[in-house]
Parts: sequence; structure tokens; C-alpha cells
Amino acid sequence: MTAVGTTALFTIGELAKRTGLPVKTIRFYSDEGLLPPTDRTPAGYRLYDTTALARLELVRTLRELGIGLTDVSSVLVSEATVAQLATRHVAALDEQIRRLTLRRAVLRAVAKRGSEPEEVKLMNKLASMSDDERKRLLDEFWEEVSSGLDLDPEFYQWMRSAKPELPEDPTPEQLEAWIELAELVRDADFRRLIRGMSERHSAARAEGADMSGSQAQQEQWSAWNARAQAELDAGTPPDSAAGRELAADIARASAPAGRDADDPGYRRELGEHIASFNDPRAEHYWRLLGIINGWEPFPSQVAAATWIVEAVRASAGPAA
Repeated sequence: MTAVGTTALFTIGELAKRTGLPVKTIRFYSDEGLLPPTDRTPAGYRLYDTTALARLELVRTLRELGIGLTDVSSVLVSEATVAQLATRHVAALDEQIRRLTLRRAVLRAVAKRGSEPEEVKLMNKLASMSDDERKRLLDEFWEEVSSGLDLDPEFYQWMRSAKPELPEDPTPEQLEAWIELAELVRDADFRRLIRGMSERHSAARAEGADMSGSQAQQEQWSAWNARAQAELDAGTPPDSAAGRELAADIARASAPAGRDADDPGYRRELGEHIASFNDPRAEHYWRLLGIINGWEPFPSQVAAATWIVEAVRASAGPAA
């Protein structure tokens, strides 16, 4: 350490000892203008005062936080405050953490599924979608399967309103569910399936059927489904007395004005109508959405609905 007047001055070597930084790093900062020398020795060696030492400590701290040289320079020349710089870099770090978290989840899913290279590429693309991109994908799906049809507005608004909300730190199961859901709604066969359901919904509505999916209707269907599941668990065949009784209850509650609930032709139509909405892929859509959003899991209703279809068909008797 040397002194000019009463001011203590340090060589680059002495700064290195005091800060623990390599000499070449300090020299680099000085060459870049981040640490201009306070003075020079007669031989031309750079000297730094205590203010420069404090400045070097700030540079080191900002660099350790991942802040680039340009931003460090803007702080040192008072173009930006440390607080402003910190705010910008927190946002950048948050985005970096989000991407790393998704990358980790993709790799976990790849390891679990034993994915091939092409699937890995698709999985990474789907997992990297933003919330807006995920929601837009589902909006496009529902637009395609419902456009131009006379559908109950509240029912279909409710169907469309359920969107995937993938957490910042998704589990491998949630990420896999999102990837599978995205693949499902992009699948042409699945789109045709749901479009067909929408068309049948529109046709039934045009004939005067209540297709609102009201709370009362949902509760009624749940009760019928529970009865069917109980009979299914007990091994009761659909063409049994219990099956005929349940089929009669459903027919009476479902028959529109002008249709005889006991008419075999109507019973056959009713059986086909229920069957047309009982596809396991449609239920799987909601199961995947539930996994993504952390909803409570629900038991499958497909087997019980199939039992109901067979019971309604059996109650119509043999075709003439």
C-alpha cells in the first residue's frame, strides 16, 4: 500500500489480496472502465483508493448476482439505481426459474415414459407453452367443435371456461397430463367425436329437449349412475328387473312432450342417445384437466353409463 498525501492507495495486487478476486479479473474490470484507477505510479502501474475498493466490491456483488457488465456500468454511472436493476433481474430470474422447472419436469416425464426423440421434442414444445398459449389451444378446440351450432349457451360457456392452470412447479403427473391433454385436443378423431356430441346436443335442443346441464339434471344423472354402479358391483345384469326399473325411470324423466316413455322405439332411441355421449375419451379429457388443476379425483362413470345403455336397450325388447 502506498499513500499520496493522506490518501491510501492500493495496487491491483493489493486489491486482489483484500477482495479475494484474481488480479486478471480486477485488471479486466479496470480495462472495461468499471474500475478506473485513482492514480498511477511513476512506472505507470495503476493505483486505487478506498472509494475504488468499495466500487470493486459493488461490481463483484452485482456480477455474482448474474448482472451483465452493461447493467453494472449503468449503476456505476448512476443511470440506474441498484433497486431498479434488482427489480429487472428478479423478473428475469423468475422467468429463468420457471423455464428450468419446466425443463426438469419434462426430463422427469421423459424418464418415466421412456420417450423417443420425436416425442421428447413435442413434449418440450407443449410444456414450454405459456398460460395464454395453453388457454388459446383449448379455446380453438372448443370453437371448432361448437361453431355454427345451436347449443345451450350457459352449458357450453361452462364447458369452455375450464382451462388448464399448470403450476409454476408442476409435478411429473401434472406435466404428463398437460402433454396428453394437448395431444388429445389436437387429435382429429377426438375433435370429430366432440363435434358429433355437439351436433347431437344441438339437434336434441331443436326438438325441445332441455340440454342445459342444470344442477338438477346433474344430480338426477348422478343418482341414476349410482344406482347402476351398485347393480354393476353386485353383478346384476342390465336386463334384470332392477335394470328395467331404472330404464323406466330414466325414460319417463327424459321423454319430451309427445313421446311415449314406454314406446319401444323411443327406448331404443334413448339408449342410442345415451350411448352417443358415453365415450371414455370425453371423460378422460376432464380427468386430465383435473390432474393439471389439482381437482379432487372423481370415479369413472363410463362403466355405469354403459350398464344404463344396455338396460334401456333391453327394456325396449327385441327389434321388430
